[in-house]
Amino acid sequence: MRLTKLKTVPLQKVTIRDAFWSPRLESNRTVTIPAIYQRCEETGRIDAWKLNWKPGMPNEPHVFWDSDVAKWLEAACYSLITHPDPELRKTVDTLTDWIIRAQQPDGYINTHFTVVRPHMRWKNLRDWHELYCAGHLIEAAIAHRQATGDTRLLDALCRYADHIGRVFGRAPGQKRGYPGHEEIELALIRLYHVTGQERYRELAKYFVDERGRQPHYFDLEARERGEDPADYWAGSHEYTQSHLPVRQQREPVGHAVRGAYLYCAMADLAAEYQDRDLWQACQAIWKHLVRRRLYVHGGVGSSAANEGYTQDYDLPNETAYAETCAAIALFLWAHRMLQIARRGHYADVMERALYNNILAGVSLRGDTFFYENPLFSRGQHHRWTWHRCSCCPPNLARLLASLGQYIYSADREALYLQLYIGSEAQVRIAGVPVQVRTAVALPQEGRAELQLQPQKPCEFTLALRRPEWCRNMEVSINGRRAAIEPLLREGFVHLRQAWRPGDRIEIEFDMPVLRLQAHPAVRENCSRVALQRGPWLYCFEEADNGGPLHDLRLPARAHLQPRFESNLLGGLMTLTGTALRRDLDAWRDALYRHVPPELIETPIKAIPYYAWDNRAPGEMLVWVLSK
Repeated sequence: MRLTKLKTVPLQKVTIRDAFWSPRLESNRTVTIPAIYQRCEETGRIDAWKLNWKPGMPNEPHVFWDSDVAKWLEAACYSLITHPDPELRKTVDTLTDWIIRAQQPDGYINTHFTVVRPHMRWKNLRDWHELYCAGHLIEAAIAHRQATGDTRLLDALCRYADHIGRVFGRAPGQKRGYPGHEEIELALIRLYHVTGQERYRELAKYFVDERGRQPHYFDLEARERGEDPADYWAGSHEYTQSHLPVRQQREPVGHAVRGAYLYCAMADLAAEYQDRDLWQACQAIWKHLVRRRLYVHGGVGSSAANEGYTQDYDLPNETAYAETCAAIALFLWAHRMLQIARRGHYADVMERALYNNILAGVSLRGDTFFYENPLFSRGQHHRWTWHRCSCCPPNLARLLASLGQYIYSADREALYLQLYIGSEAQVRIAGVPVQVRTAVALPQEGRAELQLQPQKPCEFTLALRRPEWCRNMEVSINGRRAAIEPLLREGFVHLRQAWRPGDRIEIEFDMPVLRLQAHPAVRENCSRVALQRGPWLYCFEEADNGGPLHDLRLPARAHLQPRFESNLLGGLMTLTGTALRRDLDAWRDALYRHVPPELIETPIKAIPYYAWDNRAPGEMLVWVLSK
């Protein structure tokens, strides 16, 4: 059986009109994207492209600054696709001109290694982010061409990719290296699809295939720099997923963002080259992750020490790293797995990460950001306006600006609805143009409705995802209930018939309040539950419940009432009920007691996790004791 990929319905063909998402995308467009650019200006990231920096001047261009600006540019271009804006276009054009002028005669583009350490080009692939920055510049150039039709930036990045192809490879005189921070691999595959030039796909394949081979390239280059490889600060090549050749890897290790970008490229290349071994490795790593190392809010990477993984079931709450960028990378990887395997499970993981860990990465106002996303806070963890390592804000901005392209996928005979987001899409199925209108009532109600407008009657399959949070899903076609169980395959309800203009599909979701339990090996969450309704994970804040939160005890039979509060944080679906907590008066004069204290009833309110830390500082708790 061939590994074939669904085709994403492109951003240009999708318009989002959704009660939940539209306000957030508007905030991303009008607040987040401008705020990120302003902070890039203030910190010197924009001026770095003018190549005017000299030793002794402030704001020395850093090794990863180019990637921050590239991700901003990509976000801005996606925004131009959906919302043309003359002022933003002017800013994009100016920045684009500076990047093009910064290109060196041999095609090289990097502000740090052009003005700060030109003698150190390609001398430390393990740590210095050159290829990572190149990858994000390529992705920005692709988005720029899509948004503007101007090919100058794409042409410049093709010249840079060609330069990289001359430097790296297995021919005599080439370096046998690969990036310490993966990203260029998936960018090169996109560049191949945009240009049709096979050499870019082959270069991506080389970078993936070469990874982890012996003698280890990172050890060789360390010796060339006069360093002892045994002194490597990370301690192990697991940090860069180069401890083994990729086809031998079976679990996620090391830096979580780097790993997920690598796995994106592995999935892409498996389909491109019909590489079964690569696909099996990708599947094995995925299964290990979701069964043993995935946070309930869709986060990955439990440790700050390596910004990544430790060991199975090590999922601490207060010290959870769960970097916003890592959840974004997981989302991108899950999307690629979905396109190949056509399993609703992958869309479930996309949704879990998107609605919780990723969305929490930006404040409701849109101009402050989380780097780490813990599941418990004593009141000290807050969003920041900027960060020395500000990879997350522009990454989040580009994902939200491009969200429309993740809702639908299609092949010649089927249209897949992957995420339930209100939208209109123009697709071509079975050779016929079809307009799809999806209306979604989440989070207030578990309802969605699709209207199909094929240009003429045509037969195709409409595949509707049954979410993992939905215990019962009912589907009606033009008012007639469909028996969906026989049609359910791999998490999608497959409706195949001859569709006519005006056909209407109604979906009813059972959306109970779920009490999630963690595997017993996750020690911190023994005897605790997390609350979820629909795709949203919930948390308790001190602002609603007082403190201490860790002592709240939720009785097994306690009723939790969903209620939409329009005046709370711009409108939220809350969960309210009654819990128990110990009477602290009994401990007034004692540190230890042998008499059990009285449990007293207390009203509780939980809010969606994405909305926490938007009010007065205080504690936050996801996993609550279950009595």
